[in-house]
Amino acid sequence: MSDHGFHVHGPHDHELEHAAHADPGGMAGQLAVVTAILATVGALFSYMGGAAQANAVLDKNTAAIKKTEASDQWNYYQAKSSKQSLAELAALLVPEDKRADYTQQAQRYKNEKEEIKSKAEALEQESKDWDDRSEQQLHIHHRWAQATTVLQVAIAMAAIAMLTRRRWLEWATIGGGVLGAAIGVAALLHL
Repeated sequence: MSDHGFHVHGPHDHELEHAAHADPGGMAGQLAVVTAILATVGALFSYMGGAAQANAVLDKNTAAIKKTEASDQWNYYQAKSSKQSLAELAALLVPEDKRADYTQQAQRYKNEKEEIKSKAEALEQESKDWDDRSEQQLHIHHRWAQATTVLQVAIAMAAIAMLTRRRWLEWATIGGGVLGAAIGVAALLHL
């Protein structure tokens, strides 16, 4: 709890704060600064991961909408096929003087079907493209999540380094931070 409101701290945060006040220039001070930097970068990565996940969901939704529109076009195509078949049958069954009209209708339905078919195929391709975009966004989301997780582990190692006063853990903390940052760069570059 602070004077300006309610703050939630992990158990290691409190220990780091006290250790940093005791010797701000020593190992505790260094680890406090490293932890603050890692936490800030981790928060940014977490935000980016959430944004990528939201984009993946929006793209998947758009893919579903386009798929539905394509289905509607295929249903329309089927209706035109039925009308064409009926007109062709009528052309065979009616007297000779009325056949031209039904033959003309059948040809019109056939021509209309081609336009409908191309529109349905285009919508299916759009759906696939949006689905692919969604998969790419989901991959990026996973990269951001990996980067955030590595930074969280590095922060935990900083607390352990502070409590045990082991210099090698301090270096492991920095190494974890660099690794997390590298994974974050990979996410930023869409790798």
